[in-house]
Amino acid sequence: MKKADNISNAELEVMQTLWAADEPMSVQDVCDSLENSKWKYKTVGTLLIRLEEKGAVKADKRGRTNFYTPLLDREEYKKTQTDNLVSKLYNGSARELAVSLFTSGKMTESDIDEIRKMFDL
Repeated sequence: MKKADNISNAELEVMQTLWAADEPMSVQDVCDSLENSKWKYKTVGTLLIRLEEKGAVKADKRGRTNFYTPLLDREEYKKTQTDNLVSKLYNGSARELAVSLFTSGKMTESDIDEIRKMFDL
């Protein structure tokens, strides 16, 4: 597993903010964008430094301020995490995952209809 694939929940929240942005963001930009501003500036800065060390983001210095851009692709990260989930919890069986989703009550009729259309069922 690459280091960038092994990010914490807190780091993922920062990554979500960076992925949603159309341009590089400073630590303050990330702080301002986080929905529930539970973290202080220093905490967000530390998370961004960790993400940079893991190769998930890059920092470009403009004057005295670093601006961060994601290097880790959102869709590739989701695919890797889904593969890990299926492997760890469902014995590598995507069918078992699908059954779990269907029987959990989390899927709406609309979700099920959309899946049927996707797979032409």
